[in-house]
Amino acid sequence: MDVSGAKRLKELEAGNARLKKLLAESMLEQEVTREALRKKW
Repeated sequence: MDVSGAKRLKELEAGNARLKKLLAESMLEQEVTREALRKKW
């Protein structure tokens, strides 16, 4: 793998980590909302 390929891989890995974090936060928010609705009714 050349230097530009390695750099691109690092960028993709960083983007992937960011997306995984966003997904986890979104799923947590959904679960909290579900719990709140469950208790309200």
